[in-house]
Order: sequence, then structure tokens, then C-alpha cells
Amino acid sequence: MIEKNISHTPNADDGRKPRSDGEQSRERLLLSAIRLFAEQGYAKTSTRELAQAAGTNAAAIRYYFGDKAGLYRAAFSHQLSNPQDNIALYEQPHFTLRQSLEGFYAQLLAPMQQGEIARDCMRLWCREMLEPTGLWAREVDQNIRAEHEALTRVLARHLGASDDSDDMHRLAFSIASLALQHMVGADVLHTLRPQLMETPHAIDTWLARMTDYALAMADVERRRLATPPSTTQRQAEGPA
Repeated sequence: MIEKNISHTPNADDGRKPRSDGEQSRERLLLSAIRLFAEQGYAKTSTRELAQAAGTNAAAIRYYFGDKAGLYRAAFSHQLSNPQDNIALYEQPHFTLRQSLEGFYAQLLAPMQQGEIARDCMRLWCREMLEPTGLWAREVDQNIRAEHEALTRVLARHLGASDDSDDMHRLAFSIASLALQHMVGADVLHTLRPQLMETPHAIDTWLARMTDYALAMADVERRRLATPPSTTQRQAEGPA
């Protein structure tokens, strides 16, 4: 586990003023770290490799990130954003369901506009899931949980259901999976149909289509909720 060490990593913006080329050096380190950690994992990537890939030395890692753990944390969180800012894009009382879904997908797909770095970050997150250091579990608990529950509340409000029902959680997971498949499967998508991801317009088209698909899913659930269960189904479920 490296989370304990990471939580005490000095911030690169702690008041020190780097040289004019300081931000470029920090950026090279960060981008190289994202790629190497994604390819090799945290444990198998040395500070020497990280420094060499960025064309700098280990002292630069200590200066900007504190240590390897601090650099890993910065790499892991490079494309993560504040969950409350994300939630504000889709949980608004005056939004239609379409507007809420557009906002939900907009914040999920925004990082994909960055091309290869977005794919590297996704590979790093997948690597963290397979070789956990504690950061992914914390991300799920502190951020993803809040965003999922916000989407569940939005759906429940528009469908007239309880936001604590399994049905609303099931629908929320299914709607999110449209974007998650796009993100996790980015390499496959890029290989099989690269034009679907190459331009900002292509990403905007994804957003529009996903919103339509999600509305269709919500409509199926709305009709299901409005249909009384059959006698056979009631018997299978047993007494209330």
C-alpha cells in the first residue's frame, strides 16, 4: 500500500517558484510517469526510469512531487476532477432528464478530448484496479459513490421512483456503462473505428447518441414501473 505515504506528499504548488522551464520539466515528468506506470505498474517502475524517460534526474522528482509515491498520485489523479463540480453539471432541479443526461455524459467524456494521454490515464486506472495501492478504492468511496448516487436521485425524480431502490441503481449503472465502455474500450475503439474518436465533433456525436440511448433505457424503466406485475410474477416474488 502506498496511500499512507502519498497522503503526505508535498504539493508542487506549495509556494516555491520554479525556474521558467520548471513547469515544462514537471509536465514531462508527469506525462512520462502516466505512461510508465500504466505500462509497468507502480512497484515495477523505478525512479531512475521515470527520470530518464522525462530527460531529467531523480532530484526533479523529489522537488516537484516529493517522491515516487507522490508522482504516482499526481499521475493517477491527472484527469480526475472535483465530484461536486461534475454533479453540478447534471443534478439541477430545473433540468429536464435530457439536460441532466447530457451533463452527465459531458463530464465523463471531456477527458477523451485529449487523445493519447486520455488512453494512458485509462490504462493507469485499469492497472491500479489490478494492482491496487489504495488510490482506486479511495476514489470509489470518496468520489464515484457521490456521483453515482446523484445520478440515481436524478433518475428517481424523473421516473417517480425511490432513489434507494435497486431498480434506480441498476438503471444508473447501466446508463453510466455506455460511457465507461467507451473509456475502458478506447484502445479497441481506436483500432476498429478510429474516426469515431478522432475529433471534438466525433466526441460531441458520442455525447448526443449516448443521451438518446440513455433516454430510451429510462423510458423502458418508466414503462416497466407503470405496468402492474403479472400474477405469475407476484407468485414468484412471494408475499410482500
